[in-house]
Amino acid sequence: MLLVGVNALVGGMVGLERSIVPQLAKTEFGVQSASWLLSFIVAFGLSKAVANYASGVWANRLGRKNLLVAGWLVVLPQPFILFYAPNWTWVIGANVLLGINQGLTWSSTVGMKLDLAGQKHRGLAAGLNEFAGYLAVGLAAWYSSHLAEQYGARPVLVYAGLGLALAGTLISLLFVKDTGRLVRQEQQKSTIPMLKHPFWAVTWGHQSLGAISQAGLVNNLNDGLLWGLLPVLLSQHLSTSQVGLVAALYPGVWGVSQLATGSLADRFPVRALLLVGMLVQGVGLLALITVRSATSFGLLTSLIGLGTALVYPTFLVAIAQHTNPVQRATCLGTFRLWRDFGYVVGALLSGFLADRWGVPTAIVTVGILTGVSGLVAYIRLDR
Repeated sequence: MLLVGVNALVGGMVGLERSIVPQLAKTEFGVQSASWLLSFIVAFGLSKAVANYASGVWANRLGRKNLLVAGWLVVLPQPFILFYAPNWTWVIGANVLLGINQGLTWSSTVGMKLDLAGQKHRGLAAGLNEFAGYLAVGLAAWYSSHLAEQYGARPVLVYAGLGLALAGTLISLLFVKDTGRLVRQEQQKSTIPMLKHPFWAVTWGHQSLGAISQAGLVNNLNDGLLWGLLPVLLSQHLSTSQVGLVAALYPGVWGVSQLATGSLADRFPVRALLLVGMLVQGVGLLALITVRSATSFGLLTSLIGLGTALVYPTFLVAIAQHTNPVQRATCLGTFRLWRDFGYVVGALLSGFLADRWGVPTAIVTVGILTGVSGLVAYIRLDR
C-alpha cells in the first residue's frame, strides 16, 4: 500500500500537465502548429521510453529502491523550469525530465508490486498500481485546471509539482524497502525458461511477448493523441472548466476501473481482454468526432478510459506470465520502452495528420489503428 501511494504521487506529476500545458502553448507561447504543440509529448515519450528500458536493465544491478529515489531526484528542477520558461523550447526540456521521472519511478513501483504479489495475484497488484497512478492523473488534471482559472497556470505547475516531487522523494527514501530478495526466492521455484535475447523476444521475436508489445505501443499512441489534441478539440465546443473536467474523466475512469479490471487478468484469458479493450477504445475514438456536448464528450472519454483499463494491467500480467522472474524486470522494461514509444509515434502521426487534414482525420486514423492492433494481439497471443 505504501507503493500504491507513491505511484499516486507519480501519476499526479504528469496529471498536472494533462489539461494545462496544451492550452498554455496557445495562450502564452503562441504555438499554432499541432506538430509543434505535440513536441512536448514527443520529448516526454522518448525520455520515458528510454528510462523504462534502463530501469529494467538496472533493476537487478542497482536495486529497485535506488532507481525509484533517482527518478524523484531527477524531476525536482522540472516545476521551476515550467514556471520560468521564456519559450516553448523550455517546456519541451522540462518534459524530458518528467519522462525520466515517470520511467524510473513508475517502472520501479510496478515491478516491486509484482515481486510482492506472487503469481496468483499479479493482476490485482498491477491493477492497484495503475489504479493509483491514473486516478491521480485524472484528479490532478481536473483540479489543476480548476486552480489555473483562479491563480494562473504557472503558479499551479510549480507549487503543486514541487510538493508532489518532494513528497515522493522523502517517502521513497525513508520508507520504501527493496524487493530484490523476493525475486531470487521466486526464481528458485520457476519453471519458465530463460530467454536468450530478451530485448528481441519482447520486441517481436516471441509470439506472445511481441503481440503484447505492439498492442502496448498502439495503446499509448492513442493516449498521446488524446493528451495533445483532445483539449484542442474540446476547446472548440466547451468552456475551460468543462475541458478540464472532460479531459480528466478519461484517465480518472481508466484509473478507478483498474481496481476491478486488474484482477480479471488473474482469471480470464489475456488475449480476450486485450481484444475487447482495444476495440472499445477504437470505437470511442471514432465516435468523438460526431458529438458536440460536454455530456457526450464525457461519456465517450469515459468509454475510452474503460477500454484502456481493460488492457493496461493485462499487459503487465501477460509479460510476467511469459518471463522467468530474474528476467521479469528486463522484459517489463523492454515492453514499457515500446509501449511508451507509442507517445512519440502518436504525437508525430497525429500532429502531421492534424496539420495536413485536421484534428478529426487524426482521431479517426488512430481509432482504426487501435482496433486493428487488438485483432493482431488476439491472433498472435497463445490460446
